[in-house]
Amino acid sequence: MRRVYFFGLFALLSLLLSSELLSNSSLAQTAGVSKVSATTTKATPTPTPKPAPTIREEDIVETVETELVNLNVRVIDRNNRPINNIQESEFKIFEDNVPQKIEFFSKSEVPTNYSLVIDNSGSLRTQINEVIEASKIIVSANKPEDETSVIRFVSSDKIEVLQDFTANKTDLNDALEGLYTEGGQTAIIDAVYLAADKVTDYEKSSKNDDRKRRALILVSDGEDVASYYTQQQLFDLLKETDVQIYVVGFVKDLSAEKGFISKSKQGKAKSFLEKLATDTGGKAYFPNSVAELNPIAREIASELRTQYSIGYLPSNDREDGTFRNIKVQVGDGPGGQKRIALTRAGRIAAGGTPAPTTRPK
Repeated sequence: MRRVYFFGLFALLSLLLSSELLSNSSLAQTAGVSKVSATTTKATPTPTPKPAPTIREEDIVETVETELVNLNVRVIDRNNRPINNIQESEFKIFEDNVPQKIEFFSKSEVPTNYSLVIDNSGSLRTQINEVIEASKIIVSANKPEDETSVIRFVSSDKIEVLQDFTANKTDLNDALEGLYTEGGQTAIIDAVYLAADKVTDYEKSSKNDDRKRRALILVSDGEDVASYYTQQQLFDLLKETDVQIYVVGFVKDLSAEKGFISKSKQGKAKSFLEKLATDTGGKAYFPNSVAELNPIAREIASELRTQYSIGYLPSNDREDGTFRNIKVQVGDGPGGQKRIALTRAGRIAAGGTPAPTTRPK
């Protein structure tokens, strides 16, 4: 009995000892696994997000676009002679009768882009040779930065650019030599409309420092027969541009016989040509003979360059597309000399519907 009890007690002790050893081994293995796991799954620290950049109120730059109005101004006396010694302080500018502050003033010559627009219809058959020679006089006065184009016209379907804008006088003279008259339904309005649109867009800059002068020199008898555009459409376009028009009108050969309630052909042509010049700040010449052409050509060449360039920022900056009347005044000179300032009649404010650039159906 004692022996059985002894062996039973011995077996129980052995069982307890084995259980304790197994338990310690399991804990050791678990600790090892945890250590490895901690080593292999080490967390990556999350960076602190940077705040979004903000603009300080004092760093905000507001850009306000203002339309600088540039004017080419001629000043003459009672005898139509140019006056070239007037100072900035002597000029006054009004837009819709409201005084404007002058922001830019110059008496120096500026580059000029102009087109010679020459009627080649049969009505100028006897004058065409003298017109060519007079045109060459104008071209010969060009400065290095001036550019000229030559346009011949007869009818609406015969408006040709014989020479596009260039400073090369040889090319211009060659184009003038290519002029010739032919029959057709004269379309003066169409020719002036397209030429004004072309010279306006050539080298046009939206910057306020665009000081180029733009002009047309029109030679015609002034009688329009079959234009697509109307006079109203033409003058609406000219209000949107800053193109001066100089006219040499051979109107004396047109009929001076008046109708019962209408002007004569000569009267209508002269009125139309005078309005072209007056509304754009240019000048109209009506020679009695071709012998007057060369002096007229020299005067035009001089007139183009003896002008004042004046710019102002309009006090009415609304972009409503309305027409604004412009008036420039100069006080009398020494000894009561009357001084007359001539420039374009007005401008169209931004925001309006532009004049059509395609022919109406």
